[in-house]
Amino acid sequence: MKIALACDWLTTPGGAEKVLLKLHQMYPDAPIYTSQYDKKGINWFDDADVRTGWLQIFPSNLRKFLGPLRQLYFSHLDLSAYDVVISVTGAEAKSIRTHAKSPARSFFSRRSRKHGFEPPKKPGVKSKSCTLSSHYSTHSQKSQEEKSQSSQSSAFHLCYCHVPTQYYWQFYDQYMTNPGFGILNPLVKLCFWLLVKPLRQLDFQAASQVDQFVTISHYAKDLIQEYYQRSAVVVAPPVDLQTFSKVQFRASSSGSQLKTQQESQHEAQQDLHASDPKKQQGKRQGFIISCRQVTWKRVDLAILACLEAGVPLRVVGDGPEHQRLQQLAAGSHLITFYKWVDSQTLAHLLQTSAAYIFPSLEPFGIAAVEALAAGCPVLAYAGGGSRDFVVPHQNGLLFSEQSVASLVAAIQEFDPAKFSTSVIQRSAKNFSESVFEAKIQDLVSQAMQETFSCS
Repeated sequence: MKIALACDWLTTPGGAEKVLLKLHQMYPDAPIYTSQYDKKGINWFDDADVRTGWLQIFPSNLRKFLGPLRQLYFSHLDLSAYDVVISVTGAEAKSIRTHAKSPARSFFSRRSRKHGFEPPKKPGVKSKSCTLSSHYSTHSQKSQEEKSQSSQSSAFHLCYCHVPTQYYWQFYDQYMTNPGFGILNPLVKLCFWLLVKPLRQLDFQAASQVDQFVTISHYAKDLIQEYYQRSAVVVAPPVDLQTFSKVQFRASSSGSQLKTQQESQHEAQQDLHASDPKKQQGKRQGFIISCRQVTWKRVDLAILACLEAGVPLRVVGDGPEHQRLQQLAAGSHLITFYKWVDSQTLAHLLQTSAAYIFPSLEPFGIAAVEALAAGCPVLAYAGGGSRDFVVPHQNGLLFSEQSVASLVAAIQEFDPAKFSTSVIQRSAKNFSESVFEAKIQDLVSQAMQETFSCS
């Protein structure tokens, strides 16, 4: 069985890269096709066969500029010689060609017309179903010659799609408000406004060619149905529960206002001996948030809410918003910044915090589930995929609005004495790496059965 993997880019660590890493571990001989690969930015795939193309000539920090070029690159990337191709994508990698003899579709759903383009109408043409057999029932309508060609040069495309391409669809208005290019924003807005209609067409067309959509939460499943008119199977991303459920260290000092990575890890690792989990729970205090510091993660909301509530907050991570977040904290003793730390150090910080704050609108939250594995309750914004892993009053609380007032109310309602560490950790079991692996292997096996039965 010949399997290939594909992803949008490999330039920095993140949730999508964790999914891809697990797939690489499951299928170590499968090459990984991507638009750009920065070995210095992410060192997780040193033993992998990572294959890039002409987009590799661009610096990885120009990634935000390259959406249209990525679409062009992937739409000409022919992987039809494989049996199964698994793409991990929230952007353009879904555009890969897995049916070399099949022309691209040119019709679009009624839903897509609401977003600024009018697709050509073709009587009798229906949007493709998500079921594993649907691709082959479509092929059964071809001529005998086309069937022969398809069986000889066709791969099954299993698309693990986090969410439809957000800057084309769900977050288009927010992106147009602030594309994030600084002084180039006016130019970027104009170019994107001119290009978004054909880019939406191409994105929708790419989605219509996928054989099986898999996604990370029921929230993301609804978005795929809304924007692509496709159903999807929900398989939560893999979380390293073992690392975060182990008691890593005894509690240590709270640290200074700003730490380098080395200082943060040195402080957290002052005592490497395991301690009694029950005693560890008694030492939990303050709140924590860990993520890449970009605007949509809403770390600013966590800082402002904790300042207003008068409670301590650990802020773990780095990113373009880091300096602004420091300014928001205004040197308060309540806010402690940590640069990126390793998994064991993060586990220790989670195990000594009263609760994890998850204020962003996301299709899932691997970092939040890691907190649950550490026995740390989660205070999450009720939008997005948080309802898939937060059960109110059992392993956390939900707040209804992305506002300081709503989060402050949740902080004030939160009582750590009402939560059980063991119950919280058990709630994370369904998101383990082994569960992910079993579900993906089952989908790949079904795909192969369908492929061989139709060949």
